[in-house]
Amino acid sequence: MSECTHDCSTCGADCASRDQQPASLLEAPNPASHVKKIIAVVSGKGGVGKSLVTGLMAVLTQRNGKKAGILDADITGPSIPKMFGVHDRAMGSDEGILPVESKTGIKMMSINLLLENETDPVIWRGSLISGTVKQFWTDVCWGDVDCLYVDMPPGTGDVPLTVFQSLPVNGIIIVATPQELVGMVVEKAVNMAKMMNIPVLGLVENMSWIACPDCGKKIYPFGEGTSEKAAERLGIPLLARLPMDPALARECDTGVIELFNENWLDPVVEAAENMA
Repeated sequence: MSECTHDCSTCGADCASRDQQPASLLEAPNPASHVKKIIAVVSGKGGVGKSLVTGLMAVLTQRNGKKAGILDADITGPSIPKMFGVHDRAMGSDEGILPVESKTGIKMMSINLLLENETDPVIWRGSLISGTVKQFWTDVCWGDVDCLYVDMPPGTGDVPLTVFQSLPVNGIIIVATPQELVGMVVEKAVNMAKMMNIPVLGLVENMSWIACPDCGKKIYPFGEGTSEKAAERLGIPLLARLPMDPALARECDTGVIELFNENWLDPVVEAAENMA
């Protein structure tokens, strides 16, 4: 054997010195799953309405004649089942875990569907939480789903990293509120998406406005234009502004989010459904 010159371009040997392509960390889905598209709903901080946007997008997708699913990746703060009035526990079969369906047929999997009591706290370390999220992809029989929405926990920690590395995410929707802090928070989410090579479909501003009860005029209690400026600076579209609507809040609290009948999120769902 000739002496190594450390010039791999002129050498055909397969050795440790040769640069190797990094191995893919993507996990195979359950064999009974046929998911066409995965959209993650993220934010840089908590309490901005990710679960609300996730739920509403699934409702609108299902209403458009497509099959929607929700993977609730917020293990320590799950809220998806309650919004849909789903309290049944998930069952299993020889193929894997069966997702629970809402009244209109939206498939969902959440840790609350596996706990004996919905109010039991999940006091787990990060590795166990990440492993559970991964199992929601590998062990759940999703069946035929046109768009699977992933309700992410806030921030850029273990679970978002697990989702972006283990699931074939097609794009993300960022949710924010109209405060000056939004610029920094949104930029963190955008930068993580860039590092993971995942397209950002756009930004949704929640708690944006309220309607005057007398004249219906939009009132912006936290100011107007902050999210729009942040989106423009980061090169992403501002897809929608959600109001603070007491009727919508009641629908979520009472488990009837599927009664939602406004067009505020139509551009967001259109962007998710029409992406390549």
